[in-house]
Amino acid sequence: MLLAVTGFLQFSLNYSMVFWSEQYISSGLAAVLQATIPAFGLLMAWVHLPQEKLTWQKVTAIILGIIGVAVIFIEQLHVNDLMAFAGCVAIVAGAFAAAEASVLTKSFGASLHPVSLLFGQMVCGLLPVVLIGYFKEGNPVKFHWTMSAVLAVLYLAVVGTIVAFWLYYWLLQQVESTKAMTIALVTPLVAVIIGAIILDEKLLPQTFFGGALILAGTGMIVFRRQPRIVKQDYQAAD
Repeated sequence: MLLAVTGFLQFSLNYSMVFWSEQYISSGLAAVLQATIPAFGLLMAWVHLPQEKLTWQKVTAIILGIIGVAVIFIEQLHVNDLMAFAGCVAIVAGAFAAAEASVLTKSFGASLHPVSLLFGQMVCGLLPVVLIGYFKEGNPVKFHWTMSAVLAVLYLAVVGTIVAFWLYYWLLQQVESTKAMTIALVTPLVAVIIGAIILDEKLLPQTFFGGALILAGTGMIVFRRQPRIVKQDYQAAD
C-alpha cells in the first residue's frame, strides 16, 4: 500500500502536473512553484513525524529559499490567462503530492532498501501515466523516435530518475525529511549554472543574489544544530 500511494503521488501526480502545466507557463514559474515542496514537507512532517519539529528557523530558511528561486526567475513570473493559472494550481498540487510522498516514505518506509522503494514506486506510478498516455497519444511504439529523443528519454530515466531517486531515498533515511527536500530549492540554481557552462547562457545579476538567498536558506536547514539531549541519572531513594 505504501509503494502504491507514494508511487502515485511522487511519479504519477507530481510529474504529470509539471509536464502538463509547462505547456501554459514558463519553466521559471514552474521552478518557483515546485520550490514549495520543502514548505509542504515541513507541514506534513509536523503531522507524520513528531520528532521533526516545526521551528521558526526552518520556516525562515524555506521562505528565503523560495524567494531566492523567485528572484532568479523574476522575469518569468507572469500568468497570462486562465490556463496558465490552472497550470500554477496544478504544479502546487503536484508539489504537495511530492512532499507528502517523501514524508510518508520517511515515516513508514524506513525498513525498506532505497532500491526496493524506488522500484515499487515507479512500477505503481507508471501504470496510470501509461494508460492516460496510450488513450490520449496512442501507441508509443509507433511514434517517430529520433536518436536525440531516445537519448533524452534514456538520460531522464537512468540519471534523472533511477540514480537521482536512489540517492534521494538513501539520503532521506539518513537525515530529516525537510533537509532532504531542500533539493527542490537547489535544483533551479544548479540548472541555471549548468546552462551557463554548457549552453553559454548569460547569468543575469539577479542570479547571484537569488543564489545567495537559496544557499543561505539551505544552509540554515542543513547545518542547523541538533538539540542536545541531556541524560539524567535517577537514583532510587533508600
